Amino acid sequence: MSHLDTSGGTPGGASAPPPLVTAASLVAVEAFLLLALGVLELASVDRDRLTMGLTTGGFFVAAGLGLALSAFGLWQGRRWGRGPALLAQLIALGLAWNLRGEPTTLVAVGLVVLAAVVVAGLLHPDSVDVLEDR
Repeated sequence: MSHLDTSGGTPGGASAPPPLVTAASLVAVEAFLLLALGVLELASVDRDRLTMGLTTGGFFVAAGLGLALSAFGLWQGRRWGRGPALLAQLIALGLAWNLRGEPTTLVAVGLVVLAAVVVAGLLHPDSVDVLEDR
């Protein structure tokens, strides 16, 4: 099988189109990265910044779990998965804007490319057809 089969979740039992699978996969990668950042933040909490470390780590873990749920919904062809994924991409684009300029130019470019690919995959006509139950 060349791509993830979501025959149980998409309308008519069809498999998810490649643009949707790509978008869902990249959202899953973003979720993993947010979870990893949250765990690293929680692991580095010390007494001097206990409240800030716990709330920041908890936020990253919660955001990562939310994006993981969104990616799962997209893989299943559920329309509710699209909103959180699109919102995350808009946040990534705003973050990229703030990171423009040296020394973080490459990070900003990477965020823009990632967000653009996910948005293009989610708004592709084949993806829209699956997510809108047409």
